Amino acid sequence: MLIPNRFIRTAIAGGMIALTACSASADTAKEPKEAKALRTNLEKQLQGRKVQSVRATPLKGIYEVVLEGRQIVYTDNKGDYVLIGDLVDVAKKQSLTEARMAELMSTDFSKLPLDKAVKDVRGDGSRKLAVFSDPDCPFCKKFERESLDGVDNVTIYTFLFPLPIHPDAPRKSALIWCAADRKAAWHDWILNEKLPEDGKTDCPTPLEDNAKLAEALGISGTPALIFGNGRIVSGAIPKEQLEQALAENAKK
Repeated sequence: MLIPNRFIRTAIAGGMIALTACSASADTAKEPKEAKALRTNLEKQLQGRKVQSVRATPLKGIYEVVLEGRQIVYTDNKGDYVLIGDLVDVAKKQSLTEARMAELMSTDFSKLPLDKAVKDVRGDGSRKLAVFSDPDCPFCKKFERESLDGVDNVTIYTFLFPLPIHPDAPRKSALIWCAADRKAAWHDWILNEKLPEDGKTDCPTPLEDNAKLAEALGISGTPALIFGNGRIVSGAIPKEQLEQALAENAKK
């Protein structure tokens, strides 16, 4: 049986972005003895898609599998069938899938390649926030114009991440990155839709590296927010929610 990757991607595309850089090694110790054979068969069935971890669930014969990109699916002990969706503990009224995703959705902020992002220091810059953003994404513009408006004492690192659905986004990203003042160029565009005059696009850019980083970390949409405490949130969250998350970050 061959299971096309598109079924996995379609089912998960609308969910929260998952990001982590350290949980796979920790999961290895918890893997059941069937894990090696299960991993081999699943990767074959899923056209070579890498399995990052395997562990048992409370359901006998059903295993949790984390695929590359930190996507969770469930399978039988041979990897012949795949289930996509929430595994719920009815008695506790808790989604085990959601709890697991919360574990996976963290990273070491200090290990992000911040030199490949547009840096914006506001106030004392004490709080940290990284944003994967597409210059032609309407939700990114909404986030910048509404949620980030007036937010102070934060350092924002914007990773330019043009998506395939926006054909002109790579050019705009290059113009912004190649500008003499990247922060000003980013603000001019995202807030006022004004690109640098006589701008260049032939300087070395981190766009390809940012795309590879996003893929490795499971980021597939914009805006994707990474707080200094490792918490990951997707979407243009409201200002109140943003301030709360930044406050929690400051406590860490």
